[in-house]
Amino acid sequence: MLKTIISAVALLASSVVLAAGPSIPLDKAPVDLRDKASLQRGLAMYQNYCLGCHQMEYQRYARSFRDLDIPEELGMQHLMFTGERVGDFITNNMKPADASNWFGTVAPDLTNVSRVRTADWIYTYLRTFYRDDSRPFGVNNDVFPMVGMPHVLQELQGVPYKAYETRLVDGQPKEVYVGIRTDGSGEMSNEEYDRAVGDLVNYLVYVGEPTKLQSQQLGYKVLIFLAIFFVLALLLKKEYWKDVH
Repeated sequence: MLKTIISAVALLASSVVLAAGPSIPLDKAPVDLRDKASLQRGLAMYQNYCLGCHQMEYQRYARSFRDLDIPEELGMQHLMFTGERVGDFITNNMKPADASNWFGTVAPDLTNVSRVRTADWIYTYLRTFYRDDSRPFGVNNDVFPMVGMPHVLQELQGVPYKAYETRLVDGQPKEVYVGIRTDGSGEMSNEEYDRAVGDLVNYLVYVGEPTKLQSQQLGYKVLIFLAIFFVLALLLKKEYWKDVH
């Protein structure tokens, strides 16, 4: 009986993992938390294209401004669209009932999205929307099929579509999917769009753990302290036991 229960739990867990995993290989996100310019651009991207629906209920404007070396006056003038004070959380004015009515569900808070989804998932997700007239917002997504979110960055990327090429497969010509392409109507080139998405993902990774760099530096100091303490403890042990035979 116990073996049956264990097998059932293992099967359920593996099914959940497979169901939650991406349907395509993920691209590597260009995350660099030391790149303040990238983080500043990412914050601007978030404020202009994401904040209308997605809040950050656990991140304050002041924290972002301070960590990203943005003067409060400039930040309040150019990057604060909903907060009245620099100490406010980064929230919007969308009512949950309205969000459920328009999108079918409340848009998730993005403070910890990089820790839940990973940076590579978000980076690939934002670059794999494609036109699908059968969907309510006219788009679908390779990483998140049947997504209920509009492609808010389409004006930057252009209209994306799934591209196919005719190739020989087992000696027979077949239409093979070769990736996402755009119609060239976007404000950015493909390289510029990838960089802009990378900046946004970089900022989301920072928000998920604002003290990550400081924690890493502290970790190195702790390791150095333990190494020195280990040597001192070893010498002390030898001193204590030198007369014991």
